Amino acid sequence: MTKLTLSMGESVVKKAKKLAKANHTSVSAMFSQFVESAATRSKQDFKIGPLTRKLSGIIELPPNKNHKELIAEALVEKYGGVK
Repeated sequence: MTKLTLSMGESVVKKAKKLAKANHTSVSAMFSQFVESAATRSKQDFKIGPLTRKLSGIIELPPNKNHKELIAEALVEKYGGVK
């Protein structure tokens, strides 16, 4: 096993120790599990469903608005303004 030294704020260290104790493990084991889990997630191949693939790219946003503004406008149009 190889030793690794990490630097972090005192409050994070306290939280890590408390979390490890609550889960009956060590901070080292908890960190190892985190890294293994993150590495596995990044390797997973997320498949896009056929409907999502079919609909991808069919909408173009106006250059002066983002998706959140368009959603807000649609909700106001559907349900009326906020009073």
